[in-house]
Amino acid sequence: MLEIDIPGFGLVKLEHLVSDFTGTLSYDGKLLPGVKRKLNQIARFLKVHILTADTFGKASKELEGVNCEIHILTGENHDVQKEEYIKRLGAENVVAFGNGNNDRRMLKSARIGIAVSLGEGCAVDALM
Repeated sequence: MLEIDIPGFGLVKLEHLVSDFTGTLSYDGKLLPGVKRKLNQIARFLKVHILTADTFGKASKELEGVNCEIHILTGENHDVQKEEYIKRLGAENVVAFGNGNNDRRMLKSARIGIAVSLGEGCAVDALM
């Protein structure tokens, strides 16, 4: 667990980090430099979950050696699937990272939602 007292926001008690993979932690399916080490550092305090449609089919291989749960999304409505996953964990204890239109609902549901803009860009709805 990680407790953070954010001025003007209050005390936040986090238990889970939930992140998208493609465009958030990776570019063209390759994990960004330093991400593996950082995720393992975070995993000492929070349970790390990666939710991805695995666009490039490389997420499991790229995340080898990372202390995390990988969930490959199937079917349609990935935005709804991600939101429901956050709610099952207990949204008030989740920090979420994402960049795509399919991340917008999980970012809004999480106690803290962080939109990321790297080389693949960030959907406007993820920012709102």
